[in-house]
Amino acid sequence: MTFINSYKESKYTARITGMWYLLMAITGVLGFMVFHSQVYVSGDAQQTLINLTENQGLARTRLLLEFGIVISQALTAIYFYKLFSCYNASLSWSLGALGFVNAIAIMLSAIAMASCIGLANADSIAVDDKVLMIAMLQQIISNAWGVGAIFFGLWLFPMGYVVVKYKLMPTWLGRIIIIGGVGYLASTFLKYAGIDFSFRSYLTLPATIGEFWMIGYLLIFGIREEMP
Repeated sequence: MTFINSYKESKYTARITGMWYLLMAITGVLGFMVFHSQVYVSGDAQQTLINLTENQGLARTRLLLEFGIVISQALTAIYFYKLFSCYNASLSWSLGALGFVNAIAIMLSAIAMASCIGLANADSIAVDDKVLMIAMLQQIISNAWGVGAIFFGLWLFPMGYVVVKYKLMPTWLGRIIIIGGVGYLASTFLKYAGIDFSFRSYLTLPATIGEFWMIGYLLIFGIREEMP
């Protein structure tokens, strides 16, 4: 009876984890891939200023989505810790901690976005000064995501390793997630080393496949019934 209750509780926790992970994916796709370029134009602080002043609603929507990413990332990390802690406490702690660090990195981006909105709509600051400060804040936003990718890659290692070692989910799911972590780290280091090539973006593809597979598995199946 204790085993059955423990398994049911773990399955419930797995589905809650999947829900937060799905929300993180949705807010990430909408915020960073859909809305971001409509507000923050890379290399053009002048146009970004125009976007921030003329379409403040869109800018605030982008900011709220960034909040959503931070919150869902933190809660996903908490629930992964809760889900895996009975299997390996140290790896679960590492997974939770690395997820939190990534959430903090994205929080820096959110702070910079909020500063951009306030700055763009301040009457006491000259336009030229606004452009210069927005250009700087855009660099903070970009690099918060860029450097944060290190920790996003790192948190995939304990996630995948627990899956592989304890066979809580398909073994290849864990392996692909680990490969995805390597891809994130490689992509980040190559970017900041100034090494760019057309296929660099594909280095993170295994992580994307693994994460959506993980989300689907958590929501549909939870975890396997076998216990260690």
